[in-house]
Amino acid sequence: MKYRNLGGNSGVDTYKIEEESIEITFKRGGTYLYTYRAPGRHNVERMKDLARSGRGLNAFISIYVKDNYDKKLR
Repeated sequence: MKYRNLGGNSGVDTYKIEEESIEITFKRGGTYLYTYRAPGRHNVERMKDLARSGRGLNAFISIYVKDNYDKKLR
């Protein structure tokens, strides 16, 4: 799903929400899988909420999650 980017300056392009994960593709390239395993349930659920709202997802990843993803897909 296309990220709404209500703040206007996000690096997030698209996202896909699953029950225990979120897959995020960034505008500059790279698709990453974030799961309950890494970076953990709390972070993944917060990322899902931010993705749905269209605001704050890129900042949350940059500040709290950083490179703590489960898998780089592309």
